[in-house]
Amino acid sequence: MSSVTSTWRQRREASRTRRALDKALARSSSPAMRDDLLTLANSSQFSSVLR
Repeated sequence: MSSVTSTWRQRREASRTRRALDKALARSSSPAMRDDLLTLANSSQFSSVLR
């Protein structure tokens, strides 16, 4: 597999995850839940996907 393909796939996965997170943030009414989601979004595991 070419590196271009894997990079594209990673980027697509990251944007899908990002969208899911945005949707969850919009749906969640409790501040604590939003807090958890934002913490998840900023975690190192997450940002490594988005890089």
